[in-house]
Amino acid sequence: MYQSTAKIRVRYAETDQMGYCYYGNYAQYYEVARVEALRSLGINYKDLEELGFLLPVSDFNIKYVLPAYYDEELDVKCIIKETPDVKIKFFYETKNSKGELLNFGTTTLVFVNSKTKKPTSCPLFLFNKIKNHINEK
Repeated sequence: MYQSTAKIRVRYAETDQMGYCYYGNYAQYYEVARVEALRSLGINYKDLEELGFLLPVSDFNIKYVLPAYYDEELDVKCIIKETPDVKIKFFYETKNSKGELLNFGTTTLVFVNSKTKKPTSCPLFLFNKIKNHINEK
């Protein structure tokens, strides 16, 4: 299992009339955590795209437990539990500064060849980096 945590502060524009962080923002928060998790492994989306790989989201799931509020700093943990194949699945947990669980969820992304627009296998270098981190623990 590999994990990293991104810190995100809820901006005023991201709250709704109830003062809660609007539920739709969590897709973006999860994306930030996912990009930073890959970056911490030495991988970035720009490099993947330049190598001919795209990673569209094929599935997004979330379970809300508690709301977040304006100006709260959130810890969005991104976890990779298994080695990728044609798809890669990310698991998330969002907590506030008190350590309270606000939500948890998953996203599944598909490796797509940028020229053919068809699914393809995970690039070997990415597979190996994730495999090495998962096997370390």
